Amino acid sequence: MDRLQKCQANYVPLTPITFLKRAAGAYTNRTSIIYAGTTFTWRQTYERCIRLASSLRNFNISKNDVVSVLAPNIPAMYEMHFAVPMAGAVLNTINTRLDAKNVATILRHSEAKALFVDYQLVPLARDALRLLTSSQSSIPLVIVIDDVDSPTGARLGELEYEQVVRMGDPGFIPVEINDEWDPIALNYTSGTTSDPKGVVYSHRGAYLSTMSLILGWEMGKEPVYLWSLPMFHCNGWTFPWGVAARGGTNVCLRNTTASDIYRNITLHKVTHMCCAPIVFNILLEGNPNKIHTPVEVLTGGAPPPAALLQKIERLGFRVTHGYGLTEATGPALYCEWQGKWNHLPQEEQAKLKSRQGISFLTIADVDVKNPVTMESVPHDGKTMGEIVLRGSGIMKGYLNDPKATSKALKNGWFFTGDVGVIYPDGYVEIKDRSKDVIISGGENISSVEVEAVLYQNPRVLETAVVAMPHPKWGESPCAFVVAKKNSAMETDEITEKDIIEYCRKSMPHFMVPKKVVFLAELPKTGTGKVQKFELRALASTFVVTENVRSGKSTRVNTGVRRYGADHQTHGEEQVLAASRL
Repeated sequence: MDRLQKCQANYVPLTPITFLKRAAGAYTNRTSIIYAGTTFTWRQTYERCIRLASSLRNFNISKNDVVSVLAPNIPAMYEMHFAVPMAGAVLNTINTRLDAKNVATILRHSEAKALFVDYQLVPLARDALRLLTSSQSSIPLVIVIDDVDSPTGARLGELEYEQVVRMGDPGFIPVEINDEWDPIALNYTSGTTSDPKGVVYSHRGAYLSTMSLILGWEMGKEPVYLWSLPMFHCNGWTFPWGVAARGGTNVCLRNTTASDIYRNITLHKVTHMCCAPIVFNILLEGNPNKIHTPVEVLTGGAPPPAALLQKIERLGFRVTHGYGLTEATGPALYCEWQGKWNHLPQEEQAKLKSRQGISFLTIADVDVKNPVTMESVPHDGKTMGEIVLRGSGIMKGYLNDPKATSKALKNGWFFTGDVGVIYPDGYVEIKDRSKDVIISGGENISSVEVEAVLYQNPRVLETAVVAMPHPKWGESPCAFVVAKKNSAMETDEITEKDIIEYCRKSMPHFMVPKKVVFLAELPKTGTGKVQKFELRALASTFVVTENVRSGKSTRVNTGVRRYGADHQTHGEEQVLAASRL
């Protein structure tokens, strides 16, 4: 046995680049991309990626060089997921909601050699480049991506994306991947509490994560995938590569609003999409339409309340709940549905579906442990510990940050920083971020559990629960609530007293929020994730009131930005799917 050696015939390094070549051969004339009035076939997409890779090499982009892109879900963004690694380089997709300072920080830290910028984001890129210049950092080569469907002529420098594609050699042979451990992508964490960290993915990890997601989600051949999840989130949870692997069609949306989603589902017969639970709220608020053909939805980003899942599924969306992190190449766990649950009441099904579940196949093991003793917690669905993972989908590490890497990857596990429980059937349920657990009089209170109850209140649109000081118990829950607009049947505004009385009927009294603050909107990061550290800072200034007898409401104007308010289309809020990243 030991004399049998690896050779080119029986050992090929794993890389998702191979998915594109296969799609171009097997699905040559099938539509690969739809964007407004522009369409491409898989043969055309393959040729465009080859040409772009050739041009990158001509720009002296070489192995392990970082190529950054600042763009929404457009064809160029999709193509770069293949073209950049075909050139041997590393793709860095930048969150389009960041400010110039954060973009400059990423460009500086990654030492990006090239920056592709969508024409609408030229002002942001220009400001970021000015910051690089003022700090005497190297400036990347800049290429503007004009709108392929309706060119505007916008430029930042001399080069434009379509020009760069045409310049490339259609006979270019992609750089051979000799080591599947080579980096393929660099993604930055959201950095809500510190500077963002650069998470490095390998070709092997990207390949295996892609395969496990399309298998676990049961994505059949020739899917029609709607890009409601930004491709800058963990490389679109690997689905740029996954749709190619299944010979599917990518429906790209520049402005993803509720009306855009409903219209494209009907127009293109969409079969799959990914989004965060926050998008469910927007779809439910934005003139919800019951869809005629079921759409499979993979959701992640925050534990979705069971009540919210029930509402969205009534419209025709079939939801699979997942959990992941940037460091785990996106989704790592999902609630794999079991046939025996089909006979349970709808409410019980929704509760089961809201669990994070079991690992995708690329994750070799998942556990909930005491992070100090490294002992596994009992499988009782009650005892909390830290969720830990290990497997081929876990990152290579943090770029230029060995200290953070060793802290996250230790004792043979990746420590997620998330607190959860594990049930007798092995399914995991997240309870909180470790820093968000509220310890009141020695009792651990999961803010997620309190939020789940609040979401059942029909007057609550969004909520976040954090700890506030308590003179007797040390800490107690404080609820920040965004109320739904009054309907014609509801003339009175919901009050703090209403919320507290509602909670007292639905949870143990020690878990009931001691204070309720109404906001016009919750503070969020550029990815749409609630910035609980801002809410904790605000809650730390409050004085607890044990008994709420007045009907008055506490309303605070924090000046937070409405989700997507800086990109309005047809009067609706921009939808950018958030992940737990």
